Amino acid sequence: FLQSLLPDEVIFRIFSFLLEKDLCRAAQVCKRFNVLSNDPVLWKYLYQEIFEYTIPMMNPEPNKFHQVSPENYDGANPWKDSFVQLYRGVHVRPGYMESYSSNSDTAIRLRPRDNIQYYETIVDALSGVVEGDHNGIIFVHPGIYTDEWIFIDFPVTIIGTGPDKISSKVVVENTCETTVVFTEGCGESYIGYMTVWFLPEDPNAPHHRYCLEIGSNCSPTIDHCMVRSTSTVGSAVSCAGEGANPTFTHVTISDCENVGLYIADLAEGLFEDCEIHNNALAGIWVKNYAKPIIRRCHIHDGRDVGVFTFDNGYGYFEKCDIHHNRIAGFEVKAGANPTVVRCSIHHGQTGGIYIHARGRGQFLENKIHSNQFAGLWVTSNSDPTIRCNEIYNGHQGGVYIFTNGKGLIEKNNIYGNALAGIQIRSNSSPIVRHNKIHDGQHGGIYVHEKGQGIIEENEIYSNTLAGVWVTTGSSPTLRRNRIHSGRQVGVYFYDNGNGILEENDIYNHMYSGVQI
Repeated sequence: FLQSLLPDEVIFRIFSFLLEKDLCRAAQVCKRFNVLSNDPVLWKYLYQEIFEYTIPMMNPEPNKFHQVSPENYDGANPWKDSFVQLYRGVHVRPGYMESYSSNSDTAIRLRPRDNIQYYETIVDALSGVVEGDHNGIIFVHPGIYTDEWIFIDFPVTIIGTGPDKISSKVVVENTCETTVVFTEGCGESYIGYMTVWFLPEDPNAPHHRYCLEIGSNCSPTIDHCMVRSTSTVGSAVSCAGEGANPTFTHVTISDCENVGLYIADLAEGLFEDCEIHNNALAGIWVKNYAKPIIRRCHIHDGRDVGVFTFDNGYGYFEKCDIHHNRIAGFEVKAGANPTVVRCSIHHGQTGGIYIHARGRGQFLENKIHSNQFAGLWVTSNSDPTIRCNEIYNGHQGGVYIFTNGKGLIEKNNIYGNALAGIQIRSNSSPIVRHNKIHDGQHGGIYVHEKGQGIIEENEIYSNTLAGVWVTTGSSPTLRRNRIHSGRQVGVYFYDNGNGILEENDIYNHMYSGVQI
Protein backbone atom coordinates (compact mmCIF):
# COMPACT_ATOMS: atom_id res chain seq x y z
CA PHE A 1 0.00 0.00 0.00
CA LEU A 2 2.80 2.42 0.96
CA GLN A 3 4.74 1.58 -2.15
CA SER A 4 1.97 1.78 -4.70
CA LEU A 5 -0.91 3.99 -3.55
CA LEU A 6 0.31 6.51 -0.96
CA PRO A 7 1.55 9.65 -2.80
CA ASP A 8 4.94 11.15 -2.04
CA GLU A 9 3.27 14.35 -0.90
CA VAL A 10 1.42 12.50 1.88
CA ILE A 11 4.54 10.70 3.08
CA PHE A 12 6.46 13.98 2.95
CA ARG A 13 3.75 15.61 5.07
CA ILE A 14 3.98 12.82 7.64
CA PHE A 15 7.78 13.09 7.70
CA SER A 16 7.52 16.83 8.41
CA PHE A 17 6.27 15.98 11.93
CA LEU A 18 9.30 13.81 12.72
CA LEU A 19 12.46 14.82 14.57
CA GLU A 20 15.91 14.23 13.16
CA LYS A 21 16.49 10.81 14.73
CA ASP A 22 13.13 9.55 13.49
CA LEU A 23 13.95 10.75 9.98
CA CYS A 24 17.23 8.86 10.08
CA ARG A 25 15.42 5.69 11.15
CA ALA A 26 12.80 6.13 8.41
CA ALA A 27 15.61 6.50 5.87
CA GLN A 28 16.63 2.88 6.59
CA VAL A 29 13.22 1.38 5.71
CA CYS A 30 13.44 1.44 1.91
CA LYS A 31 14.84 3.38 -1.00
CA ARG A 32 11.73 5.52 -1.37
CA PHE A 33 11.74 6.52 2.30
CA ASN A 34 15.47 7.18 2.08
CA VAL A 35 14.99 9.66 -0.75
CA LEU A 36 12.04 11.44 0.85
CA SER A 37 13.54 11.63 4.34
CA ASN A 38 16.68 13.30 3.00
CA ASP A 39 14.80 16.12 1.33
CA PRO A 40 16.58 19.46 2.08
CA VAL A 41 13.28 21.16 2.94
CA LEU A 42 12.67 18.79 5.86
CA TRP A 43 16.18 19.21 7.20
CA LYS A 44 16.15 22.99 6.76
CA TYR A 45 13.07 23.20 9.00
CA LEU A 46 14.66 20.99 11.68
CA TYR A 47 17.99 22.80 11.41
CA GLN A 48 16.55 26.27 11.82
CA GLU A 49 14.36 25.10 14.69
CA ILE A 50 17.50 24.25 16.68
CA PHE A 51 20.28 26.50 15.35
CA GLU A 52 18.35 29.46 13.87
CA TYR A 53 20.94 29.98 11.10
CA THR A 54 19.40 31.14 7.82
CA ILE A 55 22.44 29.75 5.95
CA PRO A 56 24.07 26.43 6.89
CA MET A 57 27.10 26.79 9.18
CA MET A 58 29.78 24.26 8.31
CA ASN A 59 32.34 22.95 10.79
CA PRO A 60 34.67 20.82 8.64
CA GLU A 61 37.42 20.74 11.27
CA PRO A 62 38.02 22.05 14.80
CA ASN A 63 37.97 25.86 15.06
CA LYS A 64 36.88 26.23 11.44
CA PHE A 65 33.37 27.57 10.89
CA HIS A 66 31.98 29.11 7.73
CA GLN A 67 28.56 29.59 6.21
CA VAL A 68 27.82 28.15 2.77
CA SER A 69 24.92 29.15 0.58
CA PRO A 70 22.89 26.02 -0.37
CA GLU A 71 23.16 27.03 -4.03
CA ASN A 72 26.97 26.89 -3.83
CA TYR A 73 27.23 23.70 -1.81
CA ASP A 74 28.82 20.71 -3.49
CA GLY A 75 26.83 18.06 -1.60
CA ALA A 76 23.19 17.05 -1.87
CA ASN A 77 21.87 18.34 1.46
CA PRO A 78 23.84 21.12 3.22
CA TRP A 79 21.28 21.40 6.02
CA LYS A 80 21.68 17.77 7.04
CA ASP A 81 25.47 17.82 6.66
CA SER A 82 25.71 20.87 8.92
CA PHE A 83 23.26 19.27 11.37
CA VAL A 84 25.55 16.25 11.69
CA GLN A 85 28.62 18.43 12.31
CA LEU A 86 26.98 20.62 14.97
CA TYR A 87 24.55 18.21 16.61
CA ARG A 88 26.38 17.36 19.83
CA GLY A 89 26.67 20.90 21.18
CA VAL A 90 24.80 22.52 24.07
CA HIS A 91 22.69 25.66 23.73
CA VAL A 92 22.38 28.90 25.67
CA ARG A 93 18.83 30.01 24.97
CA PRO A 94 17.33 32.16 27.72
CA GLY A 95 13.69 31.49 28.38
CA TYR A 96 13.55 28.31 26.29
CA MET A 97 12.46 25.96 29.06
CA GLU A 98 9.94 28.48 30.33
CA SER A 99 8.47 28.82 26.82
CA TYR A 100 8.23 25.08 26.47
CA SER A 101 6.55 24.57 29.82
CA SER A 102 3.80 27.01 28.78
CA ASN A 103 1.26 26.21 26.12
CA SER A 104 2.37 28.94 23.74
CA ASP A 105 2.94 28.77 20.02
CA THR A 106 6.67 28.94 20.73
CA ALA A 107 6.41 25.79 22.83
CA ILE A 108 4.77 23.89 19.98
CA ARG A 109 7.50 25.00 17.56
CA LEU A 110 10.38 24.17 19.95
CA ARG A 111 9.89 20.45 20.39
CA PRO A 112 11.88 18.89 23.25
CA ARG A 113 14.86 16.65 22.51
CA ASP A 114 16.24 14.48 25.23
CA ASN A 115 19.77 14.66 23.82
CA ILE A 116 20.10 18.46 23.51
CA GLN A 117 20.89 20.44 26.65
CA TYR A 118 19.72 24.04 27.11
CA TYR A 119 21.09 26.62 29.57
CA GLU A 120 20.09 30.11 30.64
CA THR A 121 23.62 31.59 30.84
CA ILE A 122 27.00 31.07 29.20
CA VAL A 123 28.63 30.48 32.59
CA ASP A 124 26.17 27.64 33.33
CA ALA A 125 26.86 26.17 29.89
CA LEU A 126 30.62 26.19 30.54
CA SER A 127 30.04 24.25 33.75
CA GLY A 128 27.82 21.78 31.88
CA VAL A 129 30.42 21.19 29.19
CA VAL A 130 33.04 20.42 31.82
CA GLU A 131 30.77 17.83 33.43
CA GLY A 132 29.39 16.22 30.26
CA ASP A 133 30.47 15.11 26.81
CA HIS A 134 29.08 17.61 24.32
CA ASN A 135 32.08 17.91 22.00
CA GLY A 136 32.91 21.12 23.82
CA ILE A 137 30.63 23.29 21.63
CA ILE A 138 28.34 25.95 23.12
CA PHE A 139 25.79 27.65 20.85
CA VAL A 140 24.75 31.07 22.14
CA HIS A 141 21.40 32.22 20.79
CA PRO A 142 20.44 35.87 20.16
CA GLY A 143 20.28 38.11 23.20
CA ILE A 144 22.30 40.46 25.41
CA TYR A 145 24.27 38.57 28.05
CA THR A 146 25.24 41.09 30.74
CA ASP A 147 27.92 40.76 33.43
CA GLU A 148 28.80 37.19 32.61
CA TRP A 149 32.46 36.65 33.50
CA ILE A 150 33.65 34.09 30.96
CA PHE A 151 36.83 32.49 32.25
CA ILE A 152 38.16 29.83 29.89
CA ASP A 153 40.79 27.43 31.20
CA PHE A 154 39.93 24.32 29.15
CA PRO A 155 39.38 23.74 25.42
CA VAL A 156 35.89 24.85 24.43
CA THR A 157 34.09 26.34 21.43
CA ILE A 158 31.58 29.17 21.95
CA ILE A 159 29.76 30.33 18.83
CA GLY A 160 26.87 32.69 18.28
CA THR A 161 23.85 31.39 16.43
CA GLY A 162 20.92 33.18 14.89
CA PRO A 163 19.51 34.54 11.65
CA ASP A 164 21.35 36.86 9.25
CA LYS A 165 23.86 39.21 10.94
CA ILE A 166 24.76 36.82 13.71
CA SER A 167 27.56 38.82 15.36
CA SER A 168 25.32 41.81 16.03
CA LYS A 169 22.52 39.70 17.52
CA VAL A 170 24.60 37.85 20.14
CA VAL A 171 26.07 40.41 22.56
CA VAL A 172 28.22 39.52 25.56
CA GLU A 173 29.07 42.48 27.79
CA ASN A 174 30.53 43.20 31.19
CA THR A 175 30.60 46.34 33.29
CA CYS A 176 32.88 45.16 36.10
CA GLU A 177 35.39 42.52 34.96
CA THR A 178 37.16 41.48 31.79
CA THR A 179 34.44 40.06 29.56
CA VAL A 180 36.35 37.00 28.27
CA VAL A 181 39.59 35.68 29.79
CA PHE A 182 41.71 32.95 28.23
CA THR A 183 44.18 31.46 30.64
CA GLU A 184 46.66 28.59 30.59
CA GLY A 185 44.87 25.34 29.86
CA CYS A 186 42.41 26.83 27.37
CA GLY A 187 44.35 25.18 24.55
CA GLU A 188 42.92 25.95 21.12
CA SER A 189 39.58 27.28 22.26
CA TYR A 190 37.29 29.16 19.90
CA ILE A 191 34.95 32.14 20.18
CA GLY A 192 33.09 33.29 17.10
CA TYR A 193 30.13 35.14 15.60
CA MET A 194 29.30 37.43 18.51
CA THR A 195 29.85 40.93 19.90
CA VAL A 196 32.10 41.30 22.95
CA TRP A 197 31.89 44.55 24.90
CA PHE A 198 33.52 45.97 28.02
CA LEU A 199 31.43 48.88 29.27
CA PRO A 200 32.71 49.96 32.70
CA GLU A 201 30.46 52.11 34.84
CA ASP A 202 33.39 54.50 35.37
CA PRO A 203 35.41 54.55 32.11
CA ASN A 204 38.27 56.48 33.79
CA ALA A 205 38.74 54.19 36.81
CA PRO A 206 42.22 52.54 36.86
CA HIS A 207 42.02 48.82 36.19
CA HIS A 208 43.45 45.96 34.13
CA ARG A 209 40.27 44.80 32.43
CA TYR A 210 39.50 44.28 28.77
CA CYS A 211 37.00 42.86 26.33
CA LEU A 212 39.34 39.95 25.57
CA GLU A 213 42.41 38.98 27.57
CA ILE A 214 44.79 36.33 26.25
CA GLY A 215 47.52 35.23 28.66
CA SER A 216 50.66 33.15 28.45
CA ASN A 217 50.54 29.75 26.73
CA CYS A 218 47.12 30.34 25.21
CA SER A 219 46.24 29.75 21.55
CA PRO A 220 42.53 30.56 21.12
CA THR A 221 40.80 31.45 17.85
CA ILE A 222 38.64 34.58 17.71
CA ASP A 223 36.53 34.60 14.56
CA HIS A 224 33.88 36.94 13.10
CA CYS A 225 33.52 38.94 16.32
CA MET A 226 32.92 42.63 17.00
CA VAL A 227 34.87 44.09 19.91
CA ARG A 228 34.39 47.40 21.69
CA SER A 229 35.56 48.93 24.98
CA THR A 230 34.55 52.29 26.47
CA SER A 231 37.37 52.20 29.05
CA THR A 232 39.85 55.07 28.70
CA VAL A 233 42.61 53.31 30.64
CA GLY A 234 42.94 49.90 28.98
CA SER A 235 42.95 48.40 25.52
CA ALA A 236 40.01 46.49 24.10
CA VAL A 237 42.11 43.36 23.45
CA SER A 238 45.18 42.40 25.48
CA CYS A 239 47.51 39.68 24.22
CA ALA A 240 50.55 39.48 26.47
CA GLY A 241 53.02 36.91 27.76
CA GLU A 242 55.30 34.26 26.35
CA GLY A 243 53.35 31.58 24.52
CA ALA A 244 50.33 33.82 23.92
CA ASN A 245 49.57 32.89 20.33
CA PRO A 246 45.96 33.59 19.33
CA THR A 247 44.40 33.55 15.86
CA PHE A 248 42.08 36.44 14.97
CA THR A 249 40.12 36.27 11.71
CA HIS A 250 37.44 38.67 10.48
CA VAL A 251 37.35 40.53 13.81
CA THR A 252 36.24 44.17 14.04
CA ILE A 253 37.77 46.27 16.84
CA SER A 254 36.23 49.72 16.74
CA ASP A 255 35.06 52.80 18.63
CA CYS A 256 37.26 52.05 21.65
CA GLU A 257 38.33 54.83 24.01
CA ASN A 258 41.90 53.56 24.31
CA VAL A 259 44.07 51.21 22.23
CA GLY A 260 42.30 48.68 20.04
CA LEU A 261 44.72 45.72 20.02
CA TYR A 262 47.64 45.49 22.49
CA ILE A 263 50.34 42.84 21.86
CA ALA A 264 53.30 42.71 24.26
CA ASP A 265 55.79 40.70 26.32
CA LEU A 266 56.91 38.05 23.80
CA ALA A 267 53.38 37.38 22.60
CA GLU A 268 52.86 36.23 19.03
CA GLY A 269 49.62 35.52 17.16
CA LEU A 270 48.08 35.55 13.70
CA PHE A 271 45.69 38.40 12.85
CA GLU A 272 44.07 38.13 9.41
CA ASP A 273 41.30 40.03 7.61
CA CYS A 274 40.45 42.17 10.63
CA GLU A 275 39.09 45.72 10.64
CA ILE A 276 40.39 48.14 13.27
CA HIS A 277 39.01 51.66 13.17
CA ASN A 278 37.94 54.79 15.06
CA ASN A 279 39.87 54.02 18.24
CA ALA A 280 40.99 56.85 20.53
CA LEU A 281 44.62 55.72 20.68
CA ALA A 282 46.57 53.45 18.34
CA GLY A 283 44.69 50.80 16.43
CA ILE A 284 47.50 48.34 17.26
CA TRP A 285 50.32 48.54 19.85
CA VAL A 286 53.25 46.12 19.59
CA LYS A 287 55.99 46.25 22.23
CA ASN A 288 58.52 44.33 24.29
CA TYR A 289 59.64 41.64 21.80
CA ALA A 290 56.13 40.74 20.69
CA LYS A 291 56.10 39.19 17.19
CA PRO A 292 52.59 39.08 15.71
CA ILE A 293 51.77 38.30 12.08
CA ILE A 294 49.19 40.76 10.78
CA ARG A 295 47.82 40.18 7.27
CA ARG A 296 45.18 41.87 5.14
CA CYS A 297 43.90 44.01 7.99
CA HIS A 298 42.07 47.29 7.42
CA ILE A 299 43.30 49.91 9.91
CA HIS A 300 41.68 53.27 9.37
CA ASP A 301 40.13 56.46 10.73
CA GLY A 302 41.89 56.19 14.08
CA ARG A 303 42.01 59.19 16.37
CA ASP A 304 45.73 58.56 16.90
CA VAL A 305 48.34 56.50 15.03
CA GLY A 306 47.28 53.44 13.02
CA VAL A 307 50.02 51.00 14.15
CA PHE A 308 52.53 51.80 16.92
CA THR A 309 55.56 49.54 17.41
CA PHE A 310 57.92 50.56 20.21
CA ASP A 311 60.16 49.31 23.04
CA ASN A 312 61.67 46.53 20.92
CA GLY A 313 58.43 45.42 19.37
CA TYR A 314 58.63 43.36 16.19
CA GLY A 315 55.91 41.95 13.95
CA TYR A 316 55.24 41.08 10.32
CA PHE A 317 52.64 43.24 8.55
CA GLU A 318 51.52 42.15 5.09
CA LYS A 319 48.96 43.54 2.63
CA CYS A 320 47.31 45.79 5.19
CA ASP A 321 45.35 48.90 4.20
CA ILE A 322 46.22 51.72 6.62
CA HIS A 323 44.64 55.11 5.98
CA HIS A 324 42.97 58.26 7.29
CA ASN A 325 44.53 58.05 10.77
CA ARG A 326 44.94 61.32 12.64
CA ILE A 327 48.68 60.88 13.21
CA ALA A 328 51.00 58.62 11.20
CA GLY A 329 49.70 55.46 9.60
CA PHE A 330 52.66 53.54 11.07
CA GLU A 331 55.01 54.62 13.88
CA VAL A 332 58.27 52.89 14.87
CA LYS A 333 60.13 53.93 18.01
CA ALA A 334 62.70 52.88 20.61
CA GLY A 335 64.37 49.84 19.08
CA ALA A 336 61.25 48.48 17.42
CA ASN A 337 62.00 46.47 14.28
CA PRO A 338 58.85 45.50 12.34
CA THR A 339 58.68 44.11 8.80
CA VAL A 340 56.06 45.83 6.64
CA VAL A 341 55.44 44.23 3.24
CA ARG A 342 53.05 45.12 0.40
CA CYS A 343 50.90 47.39 2.56
CA SER A 344 49.05 50.50 1.42
CA ILE A 345 49.66 53.45 3.75
CA HIS A 346 47.85 56.53 2.60
CA HIS A 347 45.80 59.64 3.40
CA GLY A 348 47.32 60.04 6.85
CA GLN A 349 46.45 63.37 8.43
CA THR A 350 50.14 63.82 9.26
CA GLY A 351 52.72 61.44 7.75
CA GLY A 352 52.62 57.96 6.34
CA ILE A 353 55.42 56.23 8.33
CA TYR A 354 57.24 57.87 11.26
CA ILE A 355 60.49 56.19 12.43
CA HIS A 356 62.25 57.84 15.38
CA ALA A 357 64.22 57.34 18.60
CA ARG A 358 66.46 54.55 17.21
CA GLY A 359 63.64 52.81 15.43
CA ARG A 360 64.45 50.31 12.73
CA GLY A 361 62.30 48.12 10.49
CA GLN A 362 62.09 46.78 6.96
CA PHE A 363 59.57 48.48 4.66
CA LEU A 364 59.30 46.51 1.43
CA GLU A 365 57.07 46.85 -1.64
CA ASN A 366 54.55 49.17 0.00
CA LYS A 367 52.44 51.89 -1.59
CA ILE A 368 52.82 55.09 0.43
CA HIS A 369 50.84 57.95 -0.97
CA SER A 370 48.58 60.97 -0.49
CA ASN A 371 49.70 61.69 3.09
CA GLN A 372 49.34 65.20 4.48
CA PHE A 373 53.03 65.41 5.45
CA ALA A 374 56.01 63.32 4.26
CA GLY A 375 55.46 59.73 3.15
CA LEU A 376 58.27 58.58 5.48
CA TRP A 377 59.97 60.43 8.33
CA VAL A 378 63.28 59.05 9.64
CA THR A 379 64.92 60.81 12.59
CA SER A 380 66.78 60.49 15.91
CA ASN A 381 69.39 57.85 15.02
CA SER A 382 66.83 55.57 13.40
CA ASP A 383 68.12 53.14 10.78
CA PRO A 384 65.38 51.48 8.71
CA THR A 385 65.56 49.66 5.38
CA ILE A 386 63.18 51.20 2.83
CA ARG A 387 63.20 49.11 -0.35
CA CYS A 388 61.07 48.69 -3.48
CA ASN A 389 58.27 50.99 -2.34
CA GLU A 390 56.16 53.40 -4.35
CA ILE A 391 56.11 56.77 -2.58
CA TYR A 392 53.99 59.28 -4.41
CA ASN A 393 51.51 62.16 -4.38
CA GLY A 394 52.43 63.33 -0.89
CA HIS A 395 51.19 66.78 0.11
CA GLN A 396 54.76 67.46 1.27
CA GLY A 397 57.90 65.39 0.60
CA GLY A 398 58.44 61.74 -0.22
CA VAL A 399 61.14 60.70 2.29
CA TYR A 400 62.29 63.13 5.01
CA ILE A 401 65.47 62.20 6.93
CA PHE A 402 66.55 64.61 9.68
CA THR A 403 68.29 64.94 13.08
CA ASN A 404 70.88 62.16 12.72
CA GLY A 405 68.62 59.88 10.75
CA LYS A 406 70.18 57.00 8.83
CA GLY A 407 68.77 54.14 6.79
CA LEU A 408 69.01 52.37 3.46
CA ILE A 409 66.72 53.91 0.83
CA GLU A 410 66.90 51.51 -2.12
CA LYS A 411 65.01 50.68 -5.34
CA ASN A 412 62.03 52.90 -4.57
CA ASN A 413 59.88 54.75 -7.08
CA ILE A 414 59.38 58.27 -5.69
CA TYR A 415 57.29 60.68 -7.70
CA GLY A 416 54.63 63.36 -7.78
CA ASN A 417 55.30 64.76 -4.30
CA ALA A 418 54.70 68.44 -3.47
CA LEU A 419 58.17 68.90 -1.92
CA ALA A 420 61.49 67.12 -2.49
CA GLY A 421 61.39 63.43 -3.31
CA ILE A 422 64.07 62.87 -0.63
CA GLN A 423 65.14 65.50 1.92
CA ILE A 424 68.28 64.99 4.04
CA ARG A 425 69.12 67.47 6.79
CA SER A 426 70.67 68.10 10.22
CA ASN A 427 73.58 65.61 10.26
CA SER A 428 71.60 62.76 8.75
CA SER A 429 73.56 60.23 6.71
CA PRO A 430 71.46 57.68 4.78
CA ILE A 431 72.45 55.46 1.86
CA VAL A 432 70.28 56.32 -1.15
CA ARG A 433 70.71 54.08 -4.19
CA HIS A 434 68.95 52.54 -7.18
CA ASN A 435 65.89 54.77 -6.76
CA LYS A 436 63.81 56.54 -9.36
CA ILE A 437 62.99 60.09 -8.22
CA HIS A 438 60.93 61.93 -10.77
CA ASP A 439 58.08 64.26 -11.66
CA GLY A 440 58.17 66.04 -8.32
CA GLN A 441 56.61 69.46 -7.92
CA HIS A 442 59.82 70.54 -6.17
CA GLY A 443 63.39 69.20 -6.37
CA GLY A 444 64.52 65.61 -6.59
CA ILE A 445 66.90 65.35 -3.59
CA TYR A 446 67.42 68.25 -1.16
CA VAL A 447 70.44 68.02 1.18
CA HIS A 448 70.81 70.87 3.68
CA GLU A 449 71.81 71.88 7.23
CA LYS A 450 74.91 69.63 7.33
CA GLY A 451 73.20 66.69 5.74
CA GLN A 452 75.43 63.90 4.45
CA GLY A 453 74.90 60.50 2.91
CA ILE A 454 75.86 58.36 -0.05
CA ILE A 455 73.66 58.96 -3.10
CA GLU A 456 74.52 56.52 -5.87
CA GLU A 457 73.12 54.88 -9.00
CA ASN A 458 69.77 56.67 -8.84
CA GLU A 459 67.79 58.03 -11.76
CA ILE A 460 66.59 61.57 -11.03
CA TYR A 461 64.55 63.23 -13.73
CA SER A 462 61.67 65.53 -14.74
CA ASN A 463 61.52 67.41 -11.43
CA THR A 464 60.24 71.00 -11.31
CA LEU A 465 63.29 72.42 -9.49
CA ALA A 466 66.87 71.12 -9.27
CA GLY A 467 67.54 67.41 -9.55
CA VAL A 468 69.81 67.62 -6.48
CA TRP A 469 70.21 70.61 -4.13
CA VAL A 470 73.19 70.74 -1.73
CA THR A 471 73.37 73.67 0.68
CA THR A 472 74.19 75.02 4.20
CA GLY A 473 77.26 72.98 5.10
CA SER A 474 76.07 69.68 3.66
CA SER A 475 78.54 67.23 2.11
CA PRO A 476 76.96 64.18 0.43
CA THR A 477 78.67 61.84 -2.03
CA LEU A 478 76.88 61.64 -5.39
CA ARG A 479 78.20 58.82 -7.53
CA ARG A 480 77.05 57.13 -10.79
CA ASN A 481 73.62 58.79 -10.86
CA ARG A 482 71.64 59.65 -13.98
CA ILE A 483 70.29 63.18 -13.50
CA HIS A 484 68.40 64.40 -16.50
CA SER A 485 65.44 66.20 -18.09
CA GLY A 486 64.96 68.64 -15.23
CA ARG A 487 63.05 71.89 -15.64
CA GLN A 488 65.84 73.84 -13.95
CA VAL A 489 69.44 72.94 -13.05
CA GLY A 490 70.75 69.37 -12.68
CA VAL A 491 72.88 69.63 -9.50
CA TYR A 492 72.94 72.88 -7.52
CA PHE A 493 75.58 73.65 -4.82
CA TYR A 494 75.11 76.89 -2.88
CA ASP A 495 75.39 78.48 0.61
CA ASN A 496 78.45 76.46 1.66
CA GLY A 497 77.23 73.28 0.06
CA ASN A 498 80.01 70.69 -0.33
CA GLY A 499 80.32 67.10 -1.43
CA ILE A 500 81.76 64.72 -4.01
CA LEU A 501 80.21 64.60 -7.48
CA GLU A 502 81.68 61.60 -9.33
CA GLU A 503 80.88 59.53 -12.45
CA ASN A 504 77.36 60.93 -12.85
CA ASP A 505 75.52 61.32 -16.15
CA ILE A 506 73.94 64.80 -16.12
CA TYR A 507 72.10 65.98 -19.22
CA ASN A 508 69.10 67.61 -20.88
CA HIS A 509 68.29 70.27 -18.26
CA MET A 510 66.65 73.59 -19.02
CA TYR A 511 69.48 75.42 -17.17
CA SER A 512 73.00 74.30 -16.17
CA GLY A 513 73.92 70.67 -15.68
CA VAL A 514 75.91 71.64 -12.57
CA GLN A 515 75.73 75.02 -10.86
CA ILE A 516 78.14 75.95 -8.06
